[in-house]
Amino acid sequence: MCWTEELLEKKGVKPTAIRLLVLKALSEQEEPVSLSELETCLETVDKSTLFRSLSLFLEHHVVHAFEDGNGVLKYELCRNPEGCSVQDMHVHFYCIRCHRTYCLPTRIPSIDLPEGFVLEAVNFMLKGICPRCQAD
Repeated sequence: MCWTEELLEKKGVKPTAIRLLVLKALSEQEEPVSLSELETCLETVDKSTLFRSLSLFLEHHVVHAFEDGNGVLKYELCRNPEGCSVQDMHVHFYCIRCHRTYCLPTRIPSIDLPEGFVLEAVNFMLKGICPRCQAD
């Protein structure tokens, strides 16, 4: 059994051929990707099937998603085998020139919420110009 199939079964997701294909494509990405970027990588898979797979992966903590600061939802494979939690989340950087989103190794600082509030998601996005664009 390959690692993608093992991961999906561990998360309670039936490992269909399409889901395995989507998971493999996500694992090969160096940075978070949007639905349309993933659709370009997987030309044989239609957009609605991709969206359903990503939604299922989100529900089962196989991936996490965040808004990239430009109105686009980006998806990223959870690197923690137990799944993503708020404590695992990290800072992202959005380049205003090339429109790429980068993961930064910086953890999101802990926030003490008032009593009664429950934190379920965090989006910490920095915007600016990436090194690649600065060199151009």
